[in-house]
Amino acid sequence: MMQKKQYINIIYTTILLGWGGVCTLKAQEPVHPIVQQVSFPKDTLQIIDFGAKGDGQFINTEPINKAITTISEKGGGVVLIPGGLWLTGPIEMKSNVNLHVQRDAVVLFTDDFGAYELVESNWEGEPAWRNQNPISGKNLENIAITGAGVIDGNGGAWRMVKRDKMTDAQWKKLVASGGVVDEGGKIWYPSESSLHGATTKNTGKGHAGQTAADFMDVKDFLRPNLLVFTACKRILLEGVTIQNSPAWNIHPLMCEDLTVRNLTVRNPWYGQNGDGLDIESCKNVLVENSTFDVGDDAICIKSGRDQAGRDRGMPTENVIIRNNIVYHGHGGFVIGSEMSGGARNIWVEDCSFIGTDIGLRFKTTRGRGGVVENIFINNINMVGIPGEAILFDMYYGMKGPLPTAGEQGDAVVEIPAVTAETPQFQNFVMRNINVNGAEKGIFFRGLPEMAIKNIVIEQANITAKKGVELIEASGIALKDLTLNVTEANPLVHVDNSKNIVFTDLKPVGDIDLLVRVSGKSTQNIVLTGAKVEEGKTISEFTNGASEEALVIK
Repeated sequence: MMQKKQYINIIYTTILLGWGGVCTLKAQEPVHPIVQQVSFPKDTLQIIDFGAKGDGQFINTEPINKAITTISEKGGGVVLIPGGLWLTGPIEMKSNVNLHVQRDAVVLFTDDFGAYELVESNWEGEPAWRNQNPISGKNLENIAITGAGVIDGNGGAWRMVKRDKMTDAQWKKLVASGGVVDEGGKIWYPSESSLHGATTKNTGKGHAGQTAADFMDVKDFLRPNLLVFTACKRILLEGVTIQNSPAWNIHPLMCEDLTVRNLTVRNPWYGQNGDGLDIESCKNVLVENSTFDVGDDAICIKSGRDQAGRDRGMPTENVIIRNNIVYHGHGGFVIGSEMSGGARNIWVEDCSFIGTDIGLRFKTTRGRGGVVENIFINNINMVGIPGEAILFDMYYGMKGPLPTAGEQGDAVVEIPAVTAETPQFQNFVMRNINVNGAEKGIFFRGLPEMAIKNIVIEQANITAKKGVELIEASGIALKDLTLNVTEANPLVHVDNSKNIVFTDLKPVGDIDLLVRVSGKSTQNIVLTGAKVEEGKTISEFTNGASEEALVIK
């Protein structure tokens, strides 16, 4: 059981008083949550006693599920999967059961799509019809999957594959294996049904009165997530390797008291929707000492999509994520984009991201709504990040030209009203961030009607191609920031933002231009204690920005 953490003062933002005075607004960090743990009787049943065969050919769906049901009805205990290759269809968990997979055991889910029924489910934050999850449970209490063995979703049988993610030899082999290729020759699908689903609008989205029969023509496209627990309490996932999912690997939905410990979570880097862990509308969560190497976002916080998420109204809250390593993923730690129910009181500590596309990734868009707040991040290491080390983007998934810094300088732009559909990112504190290699160190892109606000970044050491870009941001404090960049023109760009304070900014290497200020609405930008060589250009003002918007101390 986790211990409570004492309240401490955290600076959320910096408020400027006129041009000279600066005051700090302080708030109290919430206490760490207490995550309730599982407990089981010592009784143990082996699946071989129910007729299971670990030869990789016999289908063990019935023996495994019978063992789980039997021990649950007896009051609970352990269902043991011993050494062997256990081919199976969907496994349905029951309350008070610990499914224990020994190290020399592999649970492999069948590639026979007929073994998976179409069921009412959830996909990317909205109700939908999907194939039955390989492992599932609903409204359960006190459940666990433990051990040191491997659980493999056989996802290669389900997933489409993009041509540009394969070598010529890999693509040729994939096409020769069967399946179909789209008209453009760019995407391989495992079947005609899968291709048909990909070209059908809103595939699988359920409406009143529809049944499974309405989706049979696109069944192969409706890939399941490997492990889904819905509205369950007291869950432990520990020790096992969970890999090769048709879609997301692990998806706890509306659960409470979840512990994820010492897991290895893997998906091919090219796997479509190959997320590692998606924690959606859950409360009281601990994720620690685990390793992720996946094809999409690695550790992700969600809470429903658009109207469906707002109607559910269940934020993901009280989450601790610590001592984890991510080797590949679209993001190391991610919030969004389906965050319409909100997210709050989340701690991310002592994690390393090695080669993730983006490091810390916070994404949303108009129409989502939801408030993401009280996020505390400390001691993060990043190496070889192809994109941004720290990214806030409120235009995620938008089609067509997106706003770039300064483009609204003289333009008349219609700004939407703030409604329940307007998302918000606010009250983040990040400390002790070390980055060796990224395309850009820090990038914020808020909305004109809703800035990214009240963000603190302290003690960050970043080596990247580009430095810092802040668009539509407010109340941002960056302190003790060391930037070693190869493309420093400018090092810092602030556009249509206000109340931004840079304290002890430390450029490394040749800096042609320290800061560019753009946009008519930019105001109260303070630069204090910056270490700049003589003869270098300090500031530049474009797209209607006033020179009075920048104060240098």
